[in-house]
Amino acid sequence: MKPLLLSLILLVFGASAHSQDFLNTAPQNFGTSSPSFLPVEQAYQAELLWNNDDLLLGWKIAEGYYLYRERFQLTASANGISHAISTRFEAGKVKQDPYFGETEVYYHNTAIAISDIPSQPFTLSITSQGCADAGLCYPPQTQHYRINPSTQTIEESASASSAAATITTTTTTATANSDARSLWLILIFAALGGAILNLMPCVFPVLGLKVLSFANARSGSPANHGAAYSAGVVLSFVAVAGVLIALQQAGQAIGWGFQLQTPWFVALLATLFFVLSLNLLGLFEIGGSWMNIGGDLSRQSGYSGSFFTGVLATVVASPCTAPFMGTAVGFAASQTPAISLLVFAFIGIGMALPVMLLTLFPAGLRRLPKPGQWMVTLRQLLAFPLLATAVWLSWVVGRQTGANGMALILSAWLLIGFGLWLYPLGRLAKVLAIAAYIGALSLMLSGLNKPIETASAASGFDVSQIQRLRENGQNVFLDVTADWCITCAANEALVLHTDAIRAAFILHNVHYVTADWTRYDPAITQLLADYQRNGIPLYVYFPADLAASPVVLPQVLTKSMLLSLLDEPI
Repeated sequence: MKPLLLSLILLVFGASAHSQDFLNTAPQNFGTSSPSFLPVEQAYQAELLWNNDDLLLGWKIAEGYYLYRERFQLTASANGISHAISTRFEAGKVKQDPYFGETEVYYHNTAIAISDIPSQPFTLSITSQGCADAGLCYPPQTQHYRINPSTQTIEESASASSAAATITTTTTTATANSDARSLWLILIFAALGGAILNLMPCVFPVLGLKVLSFANARSGSPANHGAAYSAGVVLSFVAVAGVLIALQQAGQAIGWGFQLQTPWFVALLATLFFVLSLNLLGLFEIGGSWMNIGGDLSRQSGYSGSFFTGVLATVVASPCTAPFMGTAVGFAASQTPAISLLVFAFIGIGMALPVMLLTLFPAGLRRLPKPGQWMVTLRQLLAFPLLATAVWLSWVVGRQTGANGMALILSAWLLIGFGLWLYPLGRLAKVLAIAAYIGALSLMLSGLNKPIETASAASGFDVSQIQRLRENGQNVFLDVTADWCITCAANEALVLHTDAIRAAFILHNVHYVTADWTRYDPAITQLLADYQRNGIPLYVYFPADLAASPVVLPQVLTKSMLLSLLDEPI
């Protein structure tokens, strides 16, 4: 029995290293290789040339940087008198910018045609402003050129470069100070999000039994067991963050929860819940030597049992995104590897903190009831939330791959159940049981490796649809969701899909748009990156007025929140 379960845990936990058919998009990455930014004169290089009797201003823009069209200002003056000039811009890319909302920007390069220039020597002043995708927005910079139309000479003012260098130094320092001030707030959000994960239906049964085992331990102090459990949780979160950093720096366009877009990973996770539910129902026991879910802590190896329970708690929490986690994970997406790992470590610290506090203050543990038959009944009762989660995850696989995928999972469960029944019947039965376990794993890994394409598996999301709806005078509510997202499902059932909100959307001319991230979609991945997010849910309200900025809502919605938003004039 141990080889199957150990393999299952390791496969599920390690599956985050797998990526399936990821395309070359460019969302924000966890742990960018360096937090430094280019000096402004290197990020945006201007070249002013003659084009017959007119001027052509060309810009070369560094990769990952962009210029705002609306922030350009070109003025001409001769002898202290301003002269009107004409400019013609190229079409840019419409971007949802974190600083200026929806605006037109230029990536890579652009050119501005300048005509109707003065006939006598004049000074051309060019003001521009740009930002970096990684999070830095430069202040406006102005360059000055002395131009003689009769000789067609162009001379850049010497003060422009030094001014640009001063701007860059000031900006980088200010940004660093701002990041330092915000880091502690982000770490608090990360810890709060981790603590809330303990209330998720996937985690709570495992956590509840572990706390009971601490209270009744006959060997080792509760504080030491709590420390071992906490180490398992924190190290597991750091390991997941490390995998994300490694994959993203290797060029993969992924976000938090990406492993749940892979059908065979979801199938393994569903099977893990199924096996754990059978364990809680008493069909078999998982040995205390490596897992010990509420089992015997009297052995020396009980500490390793507490550690691996922390690992298990992290694995089973993977379908969940708690409030506050979105802000923390989004911040980590644009930071160095060290800060990204620190943020994820604080998520783990927050998740482990309630258990650690109970073990540090035994008075809380002493208030728990004494051991008895009620513990057996409670253990069996807690099996059903896990079994319900397994059923739900098998439905997610069905949404991703069709009915055949669900049939594969149920067949694998049949083989596992048969193996569990065979295992204690003798040596030959053990061999047959192990063969059944291997067959179940092979069935899921090979059978779901090439998922069936179904209409429900592809979102068909087109971000330009939002712009078209707004141009037609409609407000838009965007819901970025996935079938495997528990928070998304709760918001939809309790708020978004209720009669009251549907009626409010109709009343206020709101078009409800869904972006389904159940399967990998590069357009949705890029959309999340544009909003500084690497996970879901994401809710954005776009007013019909194109001049109004979109409103990003919290991850946990309420009816009153949405009704107040719709009633407020934008």
